[in-house]
Amino acid sequence: MDPDDRSSWTDFERDVAAVLDRLQPGDLVTYGEVAAEAGHPGAARAVGGVLRGSGGNFAWWRVVSAGGRLVPGHEAEQTRRLRAEGVTVADGRIRG
Repeated sequence: MDPDDRSSWTDFERDVAAVLDRLQPGDLVTYGEVAAEAGHPGAARAVGGVLRGSGGNFAWWRVVSAGGRLVPGHEAEQTRRLRAEGVTVADGRIRG
């Protein structure tokens, strides 16, 4: 996946990108919700793959696990970005 050339992306990658492109500050979605909204229910792990391969071109910090957990190894950065958007985060999880 070339993050700068969407014409080389698969249909799945483009479908996921369309969902991710619509996220606004303060929005939170799970990997599974992105997959389902993109028309690929059950492909939550593959959504993570798209985010990893995107070169940071998406608001990755707005996507969390089904249990509200943050991205392992990136918790501090994700927390900082989410709090800046008004989202409550505590102990590595989204608090509602």
